[in-house]
Amino acid sequence: MRPKEFVFTGRHMLAVMVAFFGVVISVNVYMAWQATHSWSGLVVKNTYVASQEFNGKVAEAKALAATGITGSASVSGSEIRYELRHSERGPVEADVVTLQFKRPVGVSEDFSVDLTRISEGVFVARRDVPPGTWIVEASAARNGERILHNTERLAVPGARQ
Repeated sequence: MRPKEFVFTGRHMLAVMVAFFGVVISVNVYMAWQATHSWSGLVVKNTYVASQEFNGKVAEAKALAATGITGSASVSGSEIRYELRHSERGPVEADVVTLQFKRPVGVSEDFSVDLTRISEGVFVARRDVPPGTWIVEASAARNGERILHNTERLAVPGARQ
């Protein structure tokens, strides 16, 4: 007696379709989650204008980086602190220090704050910063000339609301 040959039935077709669409839907859900939780994002009003200004901004960033001046931001409670330093000469003075806090995705919580000098190279401001990840864009000027333009990611501890 010969063994029965395999017969492809409607149940097999249903299993193939469920497996295929299950994989497609799972990948789409995973990619959507990755897009909303990991992409740093960039929000500009006019992408064409931003693309035309890109090379000039890169040249300015390279020139500012070559000065050796760096900065670092920190948030503790309601105090925002920014320190300006030169790699060889130590603390750096500035007339104006402004920080722009931006969420990695979206613009609804973005804000800007001007800092006040409290000591040589140290600037502070008081403001509550909601917990979570922020992109902090710092700009410092002395005698009307920009001496620093720096961007860093900052994690403010606490439960994200």
